Amino acid sequence: MPTPLDPGPPSGPSSPGSGWAGWITAGAALLALAVVVMRKPMAVTAAPVAQPAPVQGAVPPVPAAAVLPSRGSGEESMETMAARATAAVVMVETATGKGSGFFVAPDTLLTNMHVVANSSYVTIRKADGETATAYLGATAPDFDLAVLKVSGPKAATFLALGSAAELRPGQEVLAIGSPYGLQNSVTRGIVSSLRQMGQVSVIQTDAAINPGNSGGPLLDRSGAAVGINTFIISSRGGQGSGLPAASQGLNFAVAIDHAKALLEGRAPASGALASQGQDTDFRPSAAPSETERQQSQGTRALDSGLAQAAQQADQLEGQMTRFLAQGYQGRVEGSFERNWYALYEDKSLPGTVLPGSERFLAYLRTQAKAIGDQVKASEDAARQAGVYPGTRRELRHKYRLEYPGWD
Repeated sequence: MPTPLDPGPPSGPSSPGSGWAGWITAGAALLALAVVVMRKPMAVTAAPVAQPAPVQGAVPPVPAAAVLPSRGSGEESMETMAARATAAVVMVETATGKGSGFFVAPDTLLTNMHVVANSSYVTIRKADGETATAYLGATAPDFDLAVLKVSGPKAATFLALGSAAELRPGQEVLAIGSPYGLQNSVTRGIVSSLRQMGQVSVIQTDAAINPGNSGGPLLDRSGAAVGINTFIISSRGGQGSGLPAASQGLNFAVAIDHAKALLEGRAPASGALASQGQDTDFRPSAAPSETERQQSQGTRALDSGLAQAAQQADQLEGQMTRFLAQGYQGRVEGSFERNWYALYEDKSLPGTVLPGSERFLAYLRTQAKAIGDQVKASEDAARQAGVYPGTRRELRHKYRLEYPGWD
């Protein structure tokens, strides 16, 4: 007899599809059907996902295409940009020293005025070692700016010009130049501030700028020149724009905006960044130091001493010309800027002194020695006063008193 919990076999007539045997047969059929269905691909339609209602005032999501690329994903690295820019930067060599400059057109360069002061022609040395001669074009001494023109092979690489007005403190910059004659040196820093020094707009940066960097470019993140690095050596106070000497962590570049006007044939405007609300009350101290006063006095004394020696040298040159024409027979061995320099070298006059001209030759030698002694005395005094070798060399060149034997 079945228990209350056992329903027992289904009731009805006994057959293959009824009773326990029927249930078992039906279950097997259903199982077989399920296997067949699972073997066929099944199309699935996902139900739509309900979107949340927009929140009033919420910032919409940024489309993927508007995300700024990170460095290395299409944006030029600082290293690549620096390597490309150095091809446009040159070393500028003058009789008094070395500085930097950079091409802004195939035949046009920018530099500082104090780099090329008192020079009509300079030598430029490109990144690949090739040299060329450039002549001084437009200048703006009050802004410490000069334009150089190259008459020869044109440069294949030159820099685009940006604007200092678009810079912001904290922005990355690169300075390229030839500090202490070390060509193609690159220093990296940030914009510390934008300032007005009188009428000159300058970029203050912590990118290291040293003697020789003067005239080189200050580049922004895109590689455009936004400034012209300036390093006014303290001994040159009063020359150029009167900008201060740079010191560790405190460096300056003249805003490229001034140079743009000069390149276009216009006088640079005062206060290019004044409209940006920058500091307009920064003025460097103009008081010269004791060393600077000594150097200035020494330079004036050297100029005066060489000017007197040059007057005597001009007279002696005329007397030497007469001796060679009337009291000497033969040729002069060697090439001399002043003909009486031959009196210092024993083998330079291998010919014959004509009778009666011996005393005149002795007089010429005495005068030549006196002039040489005066030049050397003036040089020694200038050296003790701290006058730089380049300044002394420039003054000797000015008065045509550059005999190598005096050094």
